[in-house]
Amino acid sequence: MTAEIDIKSNLSKVYANIERAAKRSGRDVNDITLIAVSKTKPVSMIKECIECGTVIFGENKAQEMASKISELHDDNLNWHFIGHLQRNKVKYVVGNACMIHSVDSVRLAEAINAEAVKKGVICDILIEVNIACEDTKFGIKAEDIYNFIDEIRNFPYIKIRGLMTIAPYVDNPEDNRIHFKHLRNLLVDINSKNIDNVYMDVLSMGMTGDYEVAVEEGATIVRVGTGIFGDRIYV
Repeated sequence: MTAEIDIKSNLSKVYANIERAAKRSGRDVNDITLIAVSKTKPVSMIKECIECGTVIFGENKAQEMASKISELHDDNLNWHFIGHLQRNKVKYVVGNACMIHSVDSVRLAEAINAEAVKKGVICDILIEVNIACEDTKFGIKAEDIYNFIDEIRNFPYIKIRGLMTIAPYVDNPEDNRIHFKHLRNLLVDINSKNIDNVYMDVLSMGMTGDYEVAVEEGATIVRVGTGIFGDRIYV
């Protein structure tokens, strides 16, 4: 079922869970942003979400995001690109996404910067970290973070806002606490070094199965799809 009442109810549950997790960890719930992950979902379902007051969405395919933005034509919406980004798709994302969560190579950062120059925009990015060192995941290794930052921090049209990770898929969300804690500590360590042109204030971590633990460990953005829209629709 994709009736409006389902999405409304699901959103209420997610927001309530975020609020409880924030209270448990002594955080202000207003410091946490929920991205409704609308990848593979039809525009009709996004409209239901908008009617419930949600304006922040996440997509993982560049052209699908651009198409949805064009169809909805609503300047009040904020779009985050959360998937693996190929360099030849950057043109569809820069200028459309308010933040790119998945920067994990110098060549991609170069391409984003070049496209941002063309469009005259500053592009907020997150560095994707493969915090659990999984062979099947994109992202740089934690131990390589400082070299990577040094290579991209002087691109004039890119602003490094923080870190993102996709934690392992686990049955028990507590199993990912160590990874979320590691990413938060990494961000704190980076900021403590006062690197020129770098100040990170965004931690994008936590999905439907583990976002409450992520909030407890300092997430400022959580990315929830199935918890709002139900099971994936593959296209």
